[in-house]
Amino acid sequence: MLRGLVTALRTLTILPVPGRDAEKFSSSLHWFTVAGLLIGAVEAGMAMLGMLAGWPELAALLPVLAGIALTRGLHADGLADLADGFFGGRNRESILRIMKDPNVGSFGAIALILLFLSKWVVLLRLVHYGGYAVVASGVILARMAQVVLAERFPYARPENGTATAFVNGAGPAHLLSALFSGIVIVSLILRFDLYLSIALPVTALASAAGTGLLGKRKIGGVTGDVLGAVSEVTEVAVWMAGALIIGR
Repeated sequence: MLRGLVTALRTLTILPVPGRDAEKFSSSLHWFTVAGLLIGAVEAGMAMLGMLAGWPELAALLPVLAGIALTRGLHADGLADLADGFFGGRNRESILRIMKDPNVGSFGAIALILLFLSKWVVLLRLVHYGGYAVVASGVILARMAQVVLAERFPYARPENGTATAFVNGAGPAHLLSALFSGIVIVSLILRFDLYLSIALPVTALASAAGTGLLGKRKIGGVTGDVLGAVSEVTEVAVWMAGALIIGR
């Protein structure tokens, strides 16, 4: 069972985790929210350090940089590829071809600029109110959203890709464990704050549903890029919802 955690950490982070990978990569889906907890704790900790230095702008920037460093920009790259494909392709075949291109186009560059700017702006508000638990919660729920898409939507490419084993092997047990662990961990972090404990998971599920349905309409399902994109979109959406609630 712990081999699934090893695979999850190796997939979602750059951490040199000892041990053997799971025989079925889909087994790691049970542990995605736990990996998110680790990443989220680092990002929240970096935000705290920035505030200890008395520099709110730096406190909002450090979590963004930490997230990029820990994930080697994997999910941001997925968002860029999705933007290039979905906005630059005319049909399913051309979209998938563009998404596979390692080069970042104009739509991808715009998406990355908007992503990082949005993160910095909302994090600036969160650190102002001491919303470090919301910072960590957004990262955790973003990984939960990845499992939701992997289980609920088919793999879109006719050939195998980086996410094939995760998507094709995903089942109801993975979905239930991700939902349960994600909601429980977040509720504990938020100290069972009623509004946040309900609003943040609902926001994450809405983000996952919207991204998944868009992928279904555009390419007939999801790919590794779509899974990466939903992580970034969900993270920002959850942070925004949290900032609106704690700022009232």
